[in-house]
Amino acid sequence: MNENKTEKSFLADFRRRIRETRATRWVRFCIVSVLFFLWVIWMGNPWLSLIWLLLLDVYITSYIPWTWWKKTKGPTRTLLSWLDAIIYALVLVYIIFAFIGQNYKIPSSSLEKSLLVGDYLWVNKTLYGPRVPQTPLHFPLAQHTLPMLNTKSYIDNPQLAYHRLPGLRSIERGDIVVFNFPTGDTVPEKISNPDYYTICHELRKNGIDDPKAFIEQNPEKFGKLLVRPVDRRENYVKRAIGLPGERLQIKNDIIYIDGQPIAEPTNVQFNYIIPVSGRIADEKWESVSVRREDHGFAPITLDGDGHMFYNVPLTKDALATVKSWPEVSGPIIRETESGFYDLGGVWPLGADTGWTRPDMGEFWIPQRGKTLHLTLNNLPLYERVIRTYEGNTLEVVDGKILINGEPTEYYTFKMDYYWMMGDNRDRSLDSRYWGLVPEDHIVGSPMFVLISFDEDRPMFRNIRTERILKNANPDKDLWKK
Repeated sequence: MNENKTEKSFLADFRRRIRETRATRWVRFCIVSVLFFLWVIWMGNPWLSLIWLLLLDVYITSYIPWTWWKKTKGPTRTLLSWLDAIIYALVLVYIIFAFIGQNYKIPSSSLEKSLLVGDYLWVNKTLYGPRVPQTPLHFPLAQHTLPMLNTKSYIDNPQLAYHRLPGLRSIERGDIVVFNFPTGDTVPEKISNPDYYTICHELRKNGIDDPKAFIEQNPEKFGKLLVRPVDRRENYVKRAIGLPGERLQIKNDIIYIDGQPIAEPTNVQFNYIIPVSGRIADEKWESVSVRREDHGFAPITLDGDGHMFYNVPLTKDALATVKSWPEVSGPIIRETESGFYDLGGVWPLGADTGWTRPDMGEFWIPQRGKTLHLTLNNLPLYERVIRTYEGNTLEVVDGKILINGEPTEYYTFKMDYYWMMGDNRDRSLDSRYWGLVPEDHIVGSPMFVLISFDEDRPMFRNIRTERILKNANPDKDLWKK
């Protein structure tokens, strides 16, 4: 009897709350519900629809006193009203940044002249399909560190499995892509460049057998060793050159895909050594779009004969212009043909491939669902992919490859992988140094420039107005086989 009364009482109260809800709140609730269920369909997870009951209470039934603070008085109400507005704004920003798009700043010259240092980009996450946040509990306005507080901007747990929602298309050659730095999983707090694995490689070359222990024992130089989840690693932006399932090779700086050279836009740059009779004015360098940081304020060195040199990145058109300058005192040569060039340190680190930055042997880029015949010769190319990116154990025992403890000569890949490079070829930290980019690291593609600041110009005169809302990838159609 009491149970029937309780049930009738609840139903009566529920109907009363429904009747007393204003029409404007019903309109808002219906709009939010439609958007919510479209999001649930997009996410492909029906369990998320249970959150709708929470929305029903927020807009209609109000069993939970969401707006209790409106009944308070004085500064408490003012403070809480501001807090309420901030929370709503952060939730909205979180949703937009996670599923629609986000702004990013270009910090380096690796993609000049397509993207310039100081460009602020709007990156479209719907193009390839947004990732469901793998680290859902994070502050939406910071990648991994809260400014000023210098603490983590995220909570490690829970960690969700990688899942990407349907997008408009897949990555194409020539796309400029934002992605999380693949080897940014482990980071020495005080040193970001070179990355942790390059540091370990150099330490081993110098006779240190346990680089990790050495780094941990020298916090004054390296700081703490930080481990970051995939979506909280540094954001990089490069151009997609090699796609899943293709064979890629670099010979004398020319990129070959499946045995055929690919055409490159005129904006691609290479470093040149320029002998000069004296200093070249900054204005001249600016006329060929060479940043002050790239040419310095004086010639870089003297050789045994007293000649001075510049080492600068130039496009083909800029090179032709520089050759005509009267200050140039001799033949201009590529950096790779000079004594200024270091031949070591390319991917895969530690492997005896003989590869260099301008010359890398042919290799296959892994594709989801495709199987590769593994050998001891090609294993260094795919070791990190199999072990780190795809979560397997891998070891070599008595000349045999063991994956998850089982001897095998074949491996089927779980994800697609990409080869990313910068247009400023000799000043780009890209796949030639750290290898393949897994699909779960892909963030999105820049659509347009929001605003751009020239760091070589004084404040208030440093806005590049001509770049506002400019297409972030005007040369896309020129990249093809």
